[in-house]
Amino acid sequence: MERLWGLLQRAQQLSPRSSQTVYQRVEGPQKGRLEEEEEDREEGAETLAHFCPMELKGPESLGSRPGQPNLIPWAAAGRRAAPYLLLTALLIFTGGKSLPLPQSEGPGLGEISGVQRWAQRESPSCHPPAFLLGYVAFRGSCQTCGDSVLVVSEDVNYETGLDSHGGTLYWNDLQAMFLRFLGEGRLEDTIRQTSLRERVAGSAGMAALTQDIRVAFSRQKLDHVWTDTHYVGLQFPDLAHPNTLHWVDEAGKVGEQLPLEDPDVYCPYSAIGNVTGELVYAHYGRPEDLQELRARGVDPAGLLLLVRVGVISFAQKVTNAQDFGARGVLIYPEPADFSQDPHKPSLSSQQAVYGHVHLGTGDPYTPGFPSFNQTQFPPVASSGLPSIPAQPISADIASRLLRKLKGPMAPQEWQGLLLGSPYHLGPGPGMRLEVNNHRTSTPINNIFGCIEGRSEPDHYVVIGAQRDAWGPGAAKSAVGTAILLELVRTFASMVNNGFRPRRSLLFISWDGGDFGSVGSTEWLEGYLSVLHLKAVVYVSLDNAVLGDDKFHAKTSPLLTSLIESVLKQVDSPNHSGQTLYEQVVFTNPIWDAEVIRPLPMDSSAYSFTAFAGVPAVEFSFMEEDQAYPFLHTKEDTYEKLHKVLQGRLPAVVQAVAQLAGQLLIRLSHDRLLPLDFGRYGDVVLRHIGNLNEFSGELKARGLTLQWVYSARGDYIRAAEKLRQEIYSSEERDERLTRMYNVRIMRVEFYFLSQYVSPADSPFRHIFLGRGDHTLGALLDHLRLLRSNSSRTPGAPSSSGFQESRFRRQLALLTWTLQGAANALSGDVWNIDNNF
Repeated sequence: MERLWGLLQRAQQLSPRSSQTVYQRVEGPQKGRLEEEEEDREEGAETLAHFCPMELKGPESLGSRPGQPNLIPWAAAGRRAAPYLLLTALLIFTGGKSLPLPQSEGPGLGEISGVQRWAQRESPSCHPPAFLLGYVAFRGSCQTCGDSVLVVSEDVNYETGLDSHGGTLYWNDLQAMFLRFLGEGRLEDTIRQTSLRERVAGSAGMAALTQDIRVAFSRQKLDHVWTDTHYVGLQFPDLAHPNTLHWVDEAGKVGEQLPLEDPDVYCPYSAIGNVTGELVYAHYGRPEDLQELRARGVDPAGLLLLVRVGVISFAQKVTNAQDFGARGVLIYPEPADFSQDPHKPSLSSQQAVYGHVHLGTGDPYTPGFPSFNQTQFPPVASSGLPSIPAQPISADIASRLLRKLKGPMAPQEWQGLLLGSPYHLGPGPGMRLEVNNHRTSTPINNIFGCIEGRSEPDHYVVIGAQRDAWGPGAAKSAVGTAILLELVRTFASMVNNGFRPRRSLLFISWDGGDFGSVGSTEWLEGYLSVLHLKAVVYVSLDNAVLGDDKFHAKTSPLLTSLIESVLKQVDSPNHSGQTLYEQVVFTNPIWDAEVIRPLPMDSSAYSFTAFAGVPAVEFSFMEEDQAYPFLHTKEDTYEKLHKVLQGRLPAVVQAVAQLAGQLLIRLSHDRLLPLDFGRYGDVVLRHIGNLNEFSGELKARGLTLQWVYSARGDYIRAAEKLRQEIYSSEERDERLTRMYNVRIMRVEFYFLSQYVSPADSPFRHIFLGRGDHTLGALLDHLRLLRSNSSRTPGAPSSSGFQESRFRRQLALLTWTLQGAANALSGDVWNIDNNF
């Protein structure tokens, strides 16, 4: 081997001096253009530290240059390369075994092989044997070899891909480029300015902001910018006939009116009319809270409920109250649920909290259909609209009501801070609630900007933020809008400097978000047949900064591994010297138990996954065990948000922007989509553990869950088989890469039940959706096996466990899971199951 190395050095001395093309950034008025210069390497000069520097534009095609003879490229290259070719062959065939490569256990999803990793470390330094062997072993190529160069990652979790000009963009360089351009923005100023603008959906202020954001998108010279208009039914308060609340005496006579401090605060989509009943206190209005009331001798049926803000959405509180027979709901903010830190601002006791009560998303008057033109559809209403009225009230009004309540004392965990004495459950005095909201057909506008991908332009990585707000909405939508605009500017700058993503980036500013993600859901309904084939992932920027103590990600299981990888790349905004991942594992070594949450219905990302079958994520920085008190109030101002974060708002917003941006780079630029399709096997296993609790009762009835076990096994085998196919495939085969990506990106869609109608059950996802087809509904039904013995005598049999219903639920769940396994297997001749 030493003799061969000596021969190679001698050949290098005898060969003509090499010439290397280097691309350098030009400063000054032509900043952003790359200048080419010839650098003649003197004999014996030190080799450049990076043989393949980050190249934002590919090398020129070979040919004549000013001041140089017009040589035939292959002839000129051949004369220089002849000694190398001979010695390369000798090195490979006689000495290759003397340079052992690091061994790898084999890459899983989102990893690269040991050979590729070795090539990454060695090829930049250009030591001849390492470079030559690396070139042979690695499937990519080097820029001086005249071929396209793969984007080689220095992070083992990063996939490779070609850039638009055939040059090299290392992951570290791409990351540095993103952070450099992101740092030039003015996020804090945009948050402040946006929060000062009126932007209720349908208002004149919103129309002006819509135009400004469209201009901002157009100014960045994106490939496409456009607006989508929907005509939706929104509910607003009737200022001529405001909502009211009165005392009612024992004789049923309406008495004194309780002043509702702000007539603008209301619950969109509340039932209209007036109701009268005695008042009871029902904690958060969860099903378990209402069951606890019954257990303590207070039946909610026929009464008005007083419930606290938080834990579950307004819509869930009202739906639960309706299911238990209540006549109406009053919702108030309990001071005990918010921070008691005297150094942080607190919500005024005169402030009520706004919130819609439609148990669903989108326009509730065109469920399942897009509201491009309402006259196309017959008059119909969503099943999620409540049939009882609801109204927000302030803490001051709530304290007056609580003082009047008698009856049993509330449980200790139900107590609050409004009274100097314990809370009681009631029933209390009679109340009369009147709600006079009115429905209005309102145009809303979503704004779109697109950077087209180079290899898979028909696959979209989507990122969006709500634009509208009831009140200042600093945390609710100004933060998300500011980050969205900054990411648009940053990625446009990267494109101007040579970056081009593999897949298209779609930036969207949504309207109608405060009414239940109306803008985003209507867009999904309008283009559902296209989006489930083209949308890869949705990243939501809503509610991104509600504190700075904890980080949560509400997400599909497919994105968990990618989130873990990116958290290791982003610095913590309030723990110097730590990444976000290190901050999380310091608290809880099981990082995903600390961070990952399922998508709730009130998340703007929920419809993407539960309705359209697109994996989605919404992440938030939050306060430690306390809710942000000003959300959905007129006190959600820039100044209050800044005080809650005690001056750390710029750092936290910057961290969110970095996290979102690096997610976008990975999702849009990786050759193989970094979605962990095997994770759903673990999800199913976890749920099977819950189902197994009832195996004894089912066996006694001659029933079994074996179908679910078999379908889960088939899914695990299909996922592992796909992993093996990807691992053993030719990485540079674009046809295979695209085929694998299509199978990976549709995994979420496979979990939408194909056996129920989207019009009747829009949320068809078997894990996240609503309806009898879901795993949650099956579990609720199985719980009736244990409550049958305690069922009230004379109650209808439909209120207990029904074998026929169980069999249907089991079939719906099992065949959806089996269909996901079959689809993941690929072609029908590759399906291998024993079902």
